[in-house]
Amino acid sequence: MTISEERATVFASLSPATGAVVGEHPVCDEEAVRAAVERARPAGVWWAGLGWRERERRLLAWKSAVVRRLEELGELVRAETGKPFDEAMLESILGVEHLNWAARNARRVLRARRVRTGLATVNQAASVEYQPLGVVGVIGPWNYPVFTPCGSIGYALAAGNAVVFKPSEYTPGVGALLVRAFAEVVPEHPVLQVVTGFGATGAALCRAGVDKIAFTGSTATAKRVLAQCADTLTPVVAECGGKDALIVAADADVRAAASAAVWGAMVNGGQSCVGVERVYAVREVYQEFLGQVAELCRGLRVGDGAEAHYGPITMPGQIDVIAGHIEDALRRGGRAVVGGAESVRAPYVDPVVLTGVPEDSTAMTEETFGPVLVVNEVRDVDEAVRRANGSRYGLGSAVFSGDRAASMRIARRLRTGATSVNSVVSFAAVPALPFGGTADSGFGRVHGADGLREFSRAKSITRQRFAIPLNLTSFQRTPRDMRVALRMVRFLHGR
Repeated sequence: MTISEERATVFASLSPATGAVVGEHPVCDEEAVRAAVERARPAGVWWAGLGWRERERRLLAWKSAVVRRLEELGELVRAETGKPFDEAMLESILGVEHLNWAARNARRVLRARRVRTGLATVNQAASVEYQPLGVVGVIGPWNYPVFTPCGSIGYALAAGNAVVFKPSEYTPGVGALLVRAFAEVVPEHPVLQVVTGFGATGAALCRAGVDKIAFTGSTATAKRVLAQCADTLTPVVAECGGKDALIVAADADVRAAASAAVWGAMVNGGQSCVGVERVYAVREVYQEFLGQVAELCRGLRVGDGAEAHYGPITMPGQIDVIAGHIEDALRRGGRAVVGGAESVRAPYVDPVVLTGVPEDSTAMTEETFGPVLVVNEVRDVDEAVRRANGSRYGLGSAVFSGDRAASMRIARRLRTGATSVNSVVSFAAVPALPFGGTADSGFGRVHGADGLREFSRAKSITRQRFAIPLNLTSFQRTPRDMRVALRMVRFLHGR
């Protein structure tokens, strides 16, 4: 049985390295998905009714249950994605960190708080609080099947919602394990459920009447998700692809920048939405930087063994995309410093470093999602920023500079949702920071306080404390009331 048999009642999860069957899972059709959402409705009401303290206790217990199964989880991630075990463990650890932060901070961020009123409403007491949406649908990716979904599921649950989770068809076992661990600590109601299947299952979840969809995946798929959600005005938080750039300034620590660039580009076989795909190095350090990057990449080992730095390309169709980007770059005048067209040997792709690639090549404009790094020389930082901002994507970015103030100025100029200074991808590991992009990289935020509010609805309440002489909001209002009101406005705001 193959992963393309959409009409089967079950489908096989396969190892991308060996093709071996890792597990079998049901293909949930529209009826099954709607039934899951219907079960989630009363479960969500019960979950919200537990209150902040009890939800925190249960979520922390779930976190502990996941930690107790970290090795099992890591092995399953390795089997379904092909990534090395240590990388699987690292993403699981980061997922645990986010579960912990969401559980411990939900009450502080979302509880009712008083707000000041203006002079015109001085007799009112005003407050705002954040209430659960109800049922959240989460559509997760395969490249980080623990860390990324936890950034939506954990925050949605902490905000008081029930969740129906559709993991990628490439990593259904990981999703099912996370849900089983949750059921151990919340056995009373189906607060967190999993529905497995292909694209049709995700589309059914979009149409099933959930109160919000949290989607992570490609920009093209995000557009299809939005189209499915449009008829019911179901809101979406979309974390899509990226074409992240790294800028190396003249005063950068070149060795550190090269090491970070190689890891950011090659970790997980380049299959990271915030992976480094473009580097702009100023001419003073370009040659030194390129040489160090090349040396580091030549030392990387690719395969399925314990010694491998990264494994196979998880999604078979991505092989052609990667090969096409390399071919276009070389045909357009780019030069291969490490590897080249021969690096593509399905299901693996050896490290590829290109330079002198035109800015309108697909290797520079489209998400490659593979172990391909383009290093281009620029005249100065201003040119680097201009080129970095020339992308239709705007997810993450990085800056290496020895000048703290200058690096912060560069970071603020980059039109991305997040920027790391003298590191790569570190913003995604900080639970308190919001994560998300702009333009074709999506909209909305997960993680941090913004992520908690993303899965809530703001509720504003005013309460009259006492009556005032000016009766402005009544049909019994007199001309004198308006004259006094106008005099007040002119006195306060007319100068």
